[in-house]
Amino acid sequence: MSWFRKRQDTAESSAGAVVRRKVALVGNPNVGKSVLFNALTGAYVTVSNYPGTSVEVSRGSAQLGDETFEICDTPGMYSLLPITEEERVAREILLTEAPDLVIHVLDARNLERMLAMTLQLMEADLPVILVVNIMDEAERMGLTIDIPLLRQRLGIPVIAAATARNRGVAEIREAILTYDGRRHVPFGYGRRMEQNIAAVAGELRGSYRLSVKALALLLLQRDEEVEALVRTTEGEGASRIESLVKEKTFERRESFHLELSMERKEIVHGLLEGVITLPDKRRETFASRLSRLTVRPLTGVPILLVVLYFGLYQFVGKFGAGTLVDLIEKQLFEAWLNPWIIDLAGRVIPWEVIRELFVGEYGIITLGFRYAVGIILPIVATFFIFFSLLEDSGYFPRLALLVDRLFKKIGLTGRAVIPIVLGFGCDTMATMVTRTLETVRERIIATLLLALAIPCSAQLGVILALLSKTPGALLVWSVCLLLIFVVIGFLAARVLPGETPLFYMELPPMRLPQFRNVLTKTYTRMQWYFMEILPLFILASVLLWLGKITHFFEKLIGWMTPVMASIGLPKETAVAFIFGFFRRDYGAAGLYDLQTKGLMSPRQLTVAAVTLTLFVPCIAQFLIMKKERGTSVAVGIGVFVSLLAYGSGWLLNEFLLATGLLA
Repeated sequence: MSWFRKRQDTAESSAGAVVRRKVALVGNPNVGKSVLFNALTGAYVTVSNYPGTSVEVSRGSAQLGDETFEICDTPGMYSLLPITEEERVAREILLTEAPDLVIHVLDARNLERMLAMTLQLMEADLPVILVVNIMDEAERMGLTIDIPLLRQRLGIPVIAAATARNRGVAEIREAILTYDGRRHVPFGYGRRMEQNIAAVAGELRGSYRLSVKALALLLLQRDEEVEALVRTTEGEGASRIESLVKEKTFERRESFHLELSMERKEIVHGLLEGVITLPDKRRETFASRLSRLTVRPLTGVPILLVVLYFGLYQFVGKFGAGTLVDLIEKQLFEAWLNPWIIDLAGRVIPWEVIRELFVGEYGIITLGFRYAVGIILPIVATFFIFFSLLEDSGYFPRLALLVDRLFKKIGLTGRAVIPIVLGFGCDTMATMVTRTLETVRERIIATLLLALAIPCSAQLGVILALLSKTPGALLVWSVCLLLIFVVIGFLAARVLPGETPLFYMELPPMRLPQFRNVLTKTYTRMQWYFMEILPLFILASVLLWLGKITHFFEKLIGWMTPVMASIGLPKETAVAFIFGFFRRDYGAAGLYDLQTKGLMSPRQLTVAAVTLTLFVPCIAQFLIMKKERGTSVAVGIGVFVSLLAYGSGWLLNEFLLATGLLA
């Protein structure tokens, strides 16, 4: 009978209800936890090659044999002593949710560095299974790992795996089912360290999820959260424990953390002696050479430009916003679907006002649905394919290292490249991801830059398609946005108080993207995005219809006409800016309509594209800003962005008129 079966027998209530066993996946970022989660549960979550996607814990059910387990994919953590928000969340799960089994996933290429956390989990007396992942990359580098010997020395189940290629997944399932509750082979520190631990552990009387030895070590490392837990649990005895901890830490105030780290390294070194065999000459693969080139400025910047040219400009801009939009919007909607639905509505809806709601100038079908499916959908789809290819290849963490020095100038670290790049897909989603940044200052700066100068994929695709037809227009637009991004970021970093934190990121292996992963990720993101935008497009059509029949819309256009004229735009562009308030991509689609009707010159189109890109965030993004940053910050950013957009449009128009560019 398995350990889980024994536990289950005692957990059944008299009514026969069964409490499902909980399995927590823990480990450093980018070691394959999310891939393993997907393999065990069959329920897909976004698998990212950068820390951040797993900040919110993913949960799913795994059917193993005749039992069902709850699987938790925790945020990345490096140690039981938390530093980042992700580590705090991960440890909170271990402390409060009491998982019945902990699966520690680590990178076979960095076994010596990551095994220290395995020791901490074992030391905490948690039921641990060790998964040595990314074995395929380790073997390609010439590393040999004796898994049976490591299993024998640790005294816990150890499984070799390459979860991205489904290797070892069956063995992991079997290990979960047959886990017998055995504990690890004991190990110890030096005499003085053990005396200090024993002195503190001997004073702990309460009931805790972690072992008293692990808690004593965390107290000696002055872990504030554990100190608060001990005060709550121990009651009157807490002051005695606190005094003892202060005494011990004062005695070793200059050496404790270093000595603990060195002793753990020595234990790991002893455990791995004879386990890892290094090749006589380390093999350098094409992937490792490419990885090195992507992080060096001299080679990394040209590689980035090539990626952007073929990925964003050619694939998203030319193919997605050009070829696919022409096929779907013009051939499907304008040539066939719209005429048919207008004719059908004319026969079945006798009231013109109601008919206008569905098939009129701002009709739900003829405008809202056409924009969402005919213009936005193909652009967003091509962008998310491009995004998923880069993500699955492992390029994003290298991009983060490449831009870290530049980002520090604007108050951010390389980690901020995650929400910034994601903003090119959807600014709303990216604003939520800013919560993974370490400081409030970073989150505000990143939120401001996302609201200001980062166009979402649909808006970007439409603008690329529109401006690429005029030589120089796309270059002017790009230079304006880049300049505003850098200048505003630089000024924000000087105005907002605080310091830029240190940056550290785990590099996953670079590899060819897996077709199944790319397809699944693209489908999942498309599903999320489309479910968000379609209701907003329908709502926008309804509001525009109401504005038309009440003549409010005409008055609003009238009020905006002088503003449009002051930046050199015809009054018809007011409609696109009103659309842009509902969604930025909706506004870009409005410009697309004006351009196809020949109502705008290249200069006007460029000014409109720059101003609209900088214009107020869409409703969805504003609501997320309000939720994440608070009402005052969201309103302040909205007002600032709107004024800056108008000012930038005015200056650009005056500059183009004076120079005669894009006439």
